[in-house]
Amino acid sequence: MTHLGEIAGLLTSIFYTLSATFITRAVQKVGPMIVNRVRVIFASVYLLIINLALYGQPLPIHAGADRWTWLSLSGLLGLALGDAFLFQSFAFIGPRLGSLIFALSTVFSSIAAWIFFGETLNIFQIIGIALALAGIFWVVAERRTDSETPHSHVMAGAVYALLAALAQTAGYLLAKQGLSGDFPPFQASIIRMTAAALALWVMAAFQKQIGGTFQSLRENPSALKILAVASLVGSVLGVTSSLFAVQHAEVGVASVLTSLSPVFLLPVSHFVFKERIGWQSIAGTLLAMAGVSILFLK
Repeated sequence: MTHLGEIAGLLTSIFYTLSATFITRAVQKVGPMIVNRVRVIFASVYLLIINLALYGQPLPIHAGADRWTWLSLSGLLGLALGDAFLFQSFAFIGPRLGSLIFALSTVFSSIAAWIFFGETLNIFQIIGIALALAGIFWVVAERRTDSETPHSHVMAGAVYALLAALAQTAGYLLAKQGLSGDFPPFQASIIRMTAAALALWVMAAFQKQIGGTFQSLRENPSALKILAVASLVGSVLGVTSSLFAVQHAEVGVASVLTSLSPVFLLPVSHFVFKERIGWQSIAGTLLAMAGVSILFLK
């Protein structure tokens, strides 16, 4: 079957769309930092069980020091640091504007892959990426931040989202190195998630925030249930499918396909959050989908 990497990229966006819906609810209850810490624990447990069932061992101990190093660094930058920046940007400027700036990771990834890996894209793929990015920007730009939002908050949120995009790019490039030789994505995911979980909880211990984390969860038990689902959909299925996409497609193509969740969130916003969807959002969605279709031409 052809285009497995591209299909995995689209599935990643769908998984991230579902996860973002749950994550938004959880952030409203306990805040972005607690959400980030707890979801990596749930995801690690899920991945340990999956790897034990599929490969007979919870951790790929014999994967090699080089692979462990690349994937651990990828997890630290892409999952621990990148998602922390992204969730913080959502707290300042909301998910739509944060997603708009975060979509720049597709551009960063394409440029970095050209510089470091010598990857080239044909004219159809370049046009597809341009159209998909234009569609994403057009859709997300329709939603403006509240006029009462302080300018300092807007600037801080924009900086956090930009840092998240850069961290995501670095995470993809490092994962590409660690996935060489058709290394199984589920095994790669547990390495990345374990590194992210250790980093986040060690940091919480140094900051003396572990007790406060558990206190917030006791006061908001529904947040724990929401995060259990969000972690399975986003941090396990979404992250693993994104690795498969990076492994089997060009980094630039995989990156743009895994960044379409702002577009897919349109019907969710309309039917779940009862938001009005304007003509600009519809036009942007069609433009992005046209770009995605062109990406399948090689």
